[in-house]
Order: sequence, then C-alpha cells, then structure tokens
Amino acid sequence: MAQGEFGAGLSVTIDDVALAAGVSIRTVSRVLNKASNVGEETRKTVLETIARLGYSPSIRARALASGRSFLIAVVQDDPNAHVISALQRGIVETCSKHGYELVVHPVRFGDPEIAADVESFVRRSRVDGLIVLPPTSEIAAIPARLTQLGVPSVGIASVSLPEYPFMLVSDERGATFELGRRLVELGHRRIALIEGPPHFRSAQERKAGFLAALPGPMPDAYLQKGDYGFESGLAAAEALLSLDSPPTAIFACNDIMAAAVLKVARERDVQVPGQLSVAGFDDSDIAAMVTPALTTIRRPLTDMARLATETLLAMIEDRRDAPPHRPIALSLIQRQSAAPPKP
Repeated sequence: MAQGEFGAGLSVTIDDVALAAGVSIRTVSRVLNKASNVGEETRKTVLETIARLGYSPSIRARALASGRSFLIAVVQDDPNAHVISALQRGIVETCSKHGYELVVHPVRFGDPEIAADVESFVRRSRVDGLIVLPPTSEIAAIPARLTQLGVPSVGIASVSLPEYPFMLVSDERGATFELGRRLVELGHRRIALIEGPPHFRSAQERKAGFLAALPGPMPDAYLQKGDYGFESGLAAAEALLSLDSPPTAIFACNDIMAAAVLKVARERDVQVPGQLSVAGFDDSDIAAMVTPALTTIRRPLTDMARLATETLLAMIEDRRDAPPHRPIALSLIQRQSAAPPKP
C-alpha cells in the first residue's frame, strides 16, 4: 500500500498503520513505545509499514498510548549565554533523535522556595524527567524533592550530590590544578586569580585547585572577587593591573571574565602574552573569538549535555543501560594568551 493511498504522512493515523500491517492498534502502540512483549517479526513488519506510509505519531497520541508526556525539562539559572547555548544544543539534538521535546524552566538560584517552585512546575507540565544545570544543580533539595515525586532527574555539577540518582561530575578542581601548574612551569611567580561567586561550588572548586598548584600562598592583593560576569572581570583586572607590582599571569574563573582582562590589558597597553598571560575556564565560543585566543580549560559542554539526556531518557524508559554517577574529564587548551614571562 503506497503512502499516496492515505495522502500526506501527517494524515496517516495509527489505525491506518495497524490495518496495513495486519495487526492491532495496541500492537502498533507497543512497537512505537519499544515494548519488549512484541515478536521480532511483528516489530519489523510494523516498522516497515510506518516507514512506507510516512506515519509520524503526534506527541499527544504517544502520550495517551504510553502514559508519558514525551517532554523533558531543563532547570537553569546561568546568565552565561555561551555556556547555556552549548548545553541546550546537545540536549535538543538528543531529544529530537528520540522523539522528545524540551521545556526550559528558569529559576533563581537564591530563591529560598526554589525546590517548591520546581515541584510546582513538574506537576503543571507533567514532564517525564529533568536535567538540572549548574549552579542550580548544587541545591540538594531539588533532586530530593524530585525523588519524592518519582520523577527521574540528572544533575550536571562540579561536585557529586548523593540526592541525584545520576550525575555528571566535571573535575574542575583537577583541571585548574593543572592550569596553575602549567603557569608555574612557564616561569610565572606573580600569579593572580579572579574568583567566581563564592556561594557557587564550581567557583570554590576552581579556586581550590588553582591555589593548590602554586608554590606558596597567594598575596591578598592578587586574589580578586568576581561573579562570572564581564563587569566584575573589568573591575578585578583594573585593580590587579594598577598594583605597584602587577601579576605576570591572571587566571579568571571563566572565559567572560578572562575576556574582560584582555580588554583592560589592551586599554592599558599591556602586551598579552608578552607582559601578561591570561587564562580562562569553559572553552566557550568567546575563547576563540578574542585576540589573542584564550588559553582555557575545556568543559565538553555539548557532549556532556548529550550524555545527560541519553541517561535521563534511559531512566524514563526504564532501560538498564543508564550509567551511574560519571566523572567528566576536562582538558587544558593552550592558545596564544599564555607564554613565559619576559625577563
């Protein structure tokens, strides 16, 4: 039976597929939902019929047949568009491949009712599962509440939280230790740090790893506050480059603040990397856009998002191939912004 007998693929119904394949509607539904109680020959016949007729089940029909919404949600509170874009790209690609749709639920990290807000969202939207992005993923009350609701969740963070059934944990402390050691190996001794928000675990991990790599304590004047935003990077860079003995290397705890350092250095006619080496964190799009290109720590954000989504879908579909908590290795990307200091 050709697709033309039923018109365009959008007009083909599950009834048409069942009739053409010579099976019941329930059998077609089981095949669509990957149920195990369907014979291999029957499954093959149904799938071939679906392909021949161009049948594409609507999300509503699939939801009614399976008891699932085929929606997953991302919970986020991160103003860094470069990071969010890379993460969402990986999630959307994976959702599309598996026939799911993505819903984004923004939250406010400092909200004392954040766990209740997420619960209310889940009840309203009836999503099948959630991916919780940093820094929101650091709030243990969220996965605890989701577990009580029986809703699968995957967290992405720099530390492991036992409240999540599954987590992707990026080794940010180890990565910044490697960066700090590299700057020391290049010959830098006057090394400064621009921190991230102190209440973020990621900022704590990055700071701890970097400081541990240095041969001695960092002078107070070389330790500058930041909030992962461009303006805070500008203020910190101005303070550092105004010192009587300015640093020869600055590590900013994300690429946006590192880009701000490059801007201030250029305005002050400080040569990078001749007089000042600069490093960032994330290897976001901005790292390759600035001049000189930025030495940074690469988080494989899109790959992490794909893996998190695959894991969540395996949990939703009750497959046994869902991995346990998984560490994610980061890598040092050496570009033109870091070099040995001039004598």
